[in-house]
Amino acid sequence: GSYRNIILNNPRKRNALSLSMLQSLREDLLHDARSKDLRVIIISAEGPVFCSGHDLKELSSEDDVKHHSQVFEICAEVMTLIQKLPVPVIAKVNGLATAAGCQLVASCDIAVASEKSQFATPGVNIGLFCSTPAVALGRSLPRKVALEMLFTGEPLSAQEALMHGLVSKVVPEDRLEEETMKISRKICESSKSILALGKATFYRQMTQDLDTAYKMTTQVMVDNLTLRDGQEGIEAFIQKRKPVWSH
Repeated sequence: GSYRNIILNNPRKRNALSLSMLQSLREDLLHDARSKDLRVIIISAEGPVFCSGHDLKELSSEDDVKHHSQVFEICAEVMTLIQKLPVPVIAKVNGLATAAGCQLVASCDIAVASEKSQFATPGVNIGLFCSTPAVALGRSLPRKVALEMLFTGEPLSAQEALMHGLVSKVVPEDRLEEETMKISRKICESSKSILALGKATFYRQMTQDLDTAYKMTTQVMVDNLTLRDGQEGIEAFIQKRKPVWSH
């Protein structure tokens, strides 16, 4: 019950983020998200493509502006939801991640990729600049790297993605599951309430100036000490024993 595996499972359509796929993803992310038992969410995919981004058939002139707005609005909701959830979300990437699929990887808290994975924002090549993926990309990558991806549509290799900070770790394909679960198990050793506080604080302070961030996080550290698990962890360390978390 500690892990939730969400698998993008429409390989025939390259796991495109259609409206229905986005709705399902939102539902799966939200499902019992505040359960005491849920500790980590892992997003992976079936097939050789992790996610190809939006379903372009839904963005053609056959659908009206209202439908197009709905697709982009729910996509933005899903991407921001990932960072608002009280548990870490890990992208387990084994293949190509393009456009909104690359955005999904960039939006996750941690990303583990196989050596064969690639990442691109090729919308410019079909006349649809990846403006919404750029939000996540610009917050994960150095500006000039993000802009080169956005302006050219050329992909980053897994190693380039690691070098620039888009992913956390790159491993051989046959070790992808093992490494992802290693990270997940380590997360599960900590208190859920402490992790939830830390995650929320991290994303909040990233949008603030230095002085405001330190003022806010100083108060959070004080608040952290008032939590039951905050005191339990310190007492366990002093007593040289394993903590017993209440979560």
